[in-house]
Amino acid sequence: MKLLPICLTVFLFVAAVPAQVPDNLVVEGVPAITPELRRDVARYLEFRGAAFHGWHPIRREMLITTRFADTPQLHLVKMPGGARKQITFGTEPVGAAQFRPKAGDFIVFSQDSGGGEFYQLYRHDLHDGRNTLLTDGKSRNTGARFSHSGIDLAYTSTRRNGKDNDIYVMVPSEPKTDRLLAEVTGGGWQVLDWSPDDSLLLVMQYVSINETYLHVVDARTGKRSQITQPSKEKVAYGHARFAKDGKAIYTTSDDDSEFQQLVRIDLKSGEQKNLTANIAWDVEEFEQSPDGKAIAFVTNEAGVGTLSLIDAKNGKPLSKPKLPLGTVSSLEWHSNGHDLAFNLSSAKSPLDVYSFDVRTGQLERWTESETGGLNPEAFVEPEIIKLSSFDGLLISAVIYRPDPKKFPGPRPVIINIHGGPEGQSRPGFQARNNYFLNELGVAIVYPNVRGSSGYGKTFLTLDNGFKREDSVRDIATIISWIARQPDFNHNRLAVTGGSYGGYMSLACMVMYADILRCGIDVVGISNFVTFLNNTQDYRRDLRRVEYGDERDPKMKEFLERISPSNHAARIKKPLFVVQGKNDPRVPVTESEQMVKAIRDAGGKVWYLMAKDEGHGFARKRNADFQFLSTILFYRENLLND
Repeated sequence: MKLLPICLTVFLFVAAVPAQVPDNLVVEGVPAITPELRRDVARYLEFRGAAFHGWHPIRREMLITTRFADTPQLHLVKMPGGARKQITFGTEPVGAAQFRPKAGDFIVFSQDSGGGEFYQLYRHDLHDGRNTLLTDGKSRNTGARFSHSGIDLAYTSTRRNGKDNDIYVMVPSEPKTDRLLAEVTGGGWQVLDWSPDDSLLLVMQYVSINETYLHVVDARTGKRSQITQPSKEKVAYGHARFAKDGKAIYTTSDDDSEFQQLVRIDLKSGEQKNLTANIAWDVEEFEQSPDGKAIAFVTNEAGVGTLSLIDAKNGKPLSKPKLPLGTVSSLEWHSNGHDLAFNLSSAKSPLDVYSFDVRTGQLERWTESETGGLNPEAFVEPEIIKLSSFDGLLISAVIYRPDPKKFPGPRPVIINIHGGPEGQSRPGFQARNNYFLNELGVAIVYPNVRGSSGYGKTFLTLDNGFKREDSVRDIATIISWIARQPDFNHNRLAVTGGSYGGYMSLACMVMYADILRCGIDVVGISNFVTFLNNTQDYRRDLRRVEYGDERDPKMKEFLERISPSNHAARIKKPLFVVQGKNDPRVPVTESEQMVKAIRDAGGKVWYLMAKDEGHGFARKRNADFQFLSTILFYRENLLND
């Protein structure tokens, strides 16, 4: 018999053996991932998007992030459809980034380590490619905004005590100029804008999603003046900018409205003028043109981010681009005064960057991201349904159905619950989840239960405090609707969710133990009391407003009573728990105690923990492993008899 070459023999042996688990992952109960599975899923792992970060202040070029290896890095694009030139090459994902105004000779960007969200600010010099650390390397530093001159940079930092988000200013070309401008109390402060003459900062104090206040801070002395005052009803102000004349501010506000509307507040008289009173949706973001004559803004219309433009003086509509169906975000005007950049994503396209010339009406696509070789026209378009819940409240859900020709008969369903809890499930690109739809024939239902954003401020508060389990009861309405659908198999239901959605997934596994086949909890809260005790200091008071204050005996008793870790014996179906070790929001202890409680009760649980991740998996290799493990979990527990 002719012997095979040694190298080929070794290759065949290796190919037949499942890939080893990377050292950075803790894997318990998860079966081996075979090369066959990796090959089958490979195309669904290779999508990527491109996110806009800023225009070059002089040239018609833009800064984006996209991934060509394991993490998103900064790239420069010099023209619509042009090549993406990579300019940072780190192993950690790059967060926010911006060119220095006026000159554009360097970039300031933020980056954390291992998903811990203790962001540091760096200066990237374009002439030599060097990165210089601007902050202390230890605290959490966020929301950096350049002055209009491009000299100063304002940001917030927990440097003083790890809890309060104080305001700092520096000249980033000379990091030693860094100084504490204003001490504040609380972790919800952020810098929004500089006045046109760079003498003042516009600052937000976030108390809760229903209560915020706007202040101006003297950029030299740190003296703070409050613009918006407490009122009988709590008011939330969102996005805010100085008017170009410096005499007013534009902001979104739900004052005397269910929705965030775009208003102009005169700084001298306090008079408010509503510019979008005729729109019954939230205004999510806006930006003024450089001359101040036009305002571009995005409204959240049943989950779709819709772009509009108005005359800043009288609120009259202006011409807007005819866009592909999708959601718009991250608006920014070029200094030339007529180019408006934004991101756009849809069910058939990952996030990509476009620009609209308001002078000529020309729409240009700057990036065209990859879908792993898959035909995007084959991706499923969603539908939105509305349902009456147990108490008559109208809730909604976004539904993705697999092709009935390819997958006839009733199909299994994954109920995927968003986090927040003030988040919202919105129609958009399904990325890896297209594998469930296109290859496994599994439908996906994304509920928007009470407490979700986008449906008015009253709806937003209906799960607060002692009303927490009402949102879990809303899922029963979703389950009942699924049972009435002839193309859905109500005997094959799974639930999944991340962060607060992880709590919802666990709570559903407790409350609907006899209905669900299995569940997945990703970085979820398992016990509200231990969560509030262990979440990072700068977040604790902000979360108490939403979930309740565990220092109150009655609230503590309630939170313990509804916490899934105290009802592990009722979880009778298989569970998969996924966690990042460095998560500052929902600490790793929340997952560890849930896994232990399930095992102590004799239940079945898989556990996946990444040592180099935080609140969700940001590195491609980790996200790939998580997804492949998820497929195995659903194959074994949702699809198999």
